[in-house]
Amino acid sequence: MAGRVAARVPFRTGALAVAAAVLALAGGPPPAVGQTMRVREHVEVRRAVVDVRVVDRRGDPVTGLAPADFRAFVDGTPAAVESAEWVSGTAPFAEGLTPEQAAAAGAQAAPPGRLVVLFFQSDFSQVRLSGLMRMTFKAIDVVAKLQPADRVAVVSFDSRLELRLDFTNDRDRIAAAIHRAILPGSEPSLAAGPFPSLAASFDAAAATRAASPEVGLLVTARALEKLPGAKSLVFFGWGLGTKAGPRIWLGRSYDLARDALLRARVSVFAIDVTDADAHDLEVGLQQIAADTGGFYAKTNLFPGQAITRLEGALAGHYVLVLVCPEKPRGVHALTIELPGRAATVLAKPTFQD
Repeated sequence: MAGRVAARVPFRTGALAVAAAVLALAGGPPPAVGQTMRVREHVEVRRAVVDVRVVDRRGDPVTGLAPADFRAFVDGTPAAVESAEWVSGTAPFAEGLTPEQAAAAGAQAAPPGRLVVLFFQSDFSQVRLSGLMRMTFKAIDVVAKLQPADRVAVVSFDSRLELRLDFTNDRDRIAAAIHRAILPGSEPSLAAGPFPSLAASFDAAAATRAASPEVGLLVTARALEKLPGAKSLVFFGWGLGTKAGPRIWLGRSYDLARDALLRARVSVFAIDVTDADAHDLEVGLQQIAADTGGFYAKTNLFPGQAITRLEGALAGHYVLVLVCPEKPRGVHALTIELPGRAATVLAKPTFQD
């Protein structure tokens, strides 16, 4: 996501720099008829907002980083890191902006806490069902360690997409929805809840027509686009794509889902429930994680390690504001590095302006 900011805008640091980068500041009204038009020269500075997670070898989050710790490249060209805002579960508001600060910057106020979607890809084959059942209990453990203000929604896909639970911080309701998510049968339509509500923008008709998990992700992502701030989606499943000879074909639906997830600022953490060391459709899970700044993890041998990594990634993230080099608008390759530190940086590999 990139914004257009004129040079006359005063420099902002921290959370307000994030809001300034998200917005495109409009100019004044056109001159009246007969009025002399004055041309004011200014330099257009484009900025991009990037959600970045940094974890160490154990999977624990690396905190306390400053803008100078990061190195960013857009299409291979260095891009200055203007600000690096750490957003944790204890932050009172997403992006670090209070409602008053958001209103002053012209940005939409985000809710307290963070938004996490649990997406379960159901299947009743033995090689998948046993792993899926094991992960339901692990998912409940993950939810129990979230902060009180964090909100969780639950969706599932078997032959269609089901919204099992709207965003809530009620741990008992979340646990019940997780158990229902791996069972067959449809869920009654959910009425829109208070902000932030996934049900408010969830296309129930499109969910009923969703014939693949990729389309299910697309419907979910489009609903999440209506909500501000960064989100996390934990995909407990067994694969994406279609096997065509020796290759896995992801197709147009995948491309649409990936693009919608990026617009919604959603990072996907793909937790593979298949009881196998390797399988063909894991390629799709690896791809969606890489494309959105998340990670892929197997659970057949060491499920605890996968969950430890997930907990570390969900503990918090950095919101970087980059000053983009002068390049034509479009899709750009993005690289974020942390020189001199033994840590893993998770960030989306592209952005569009």
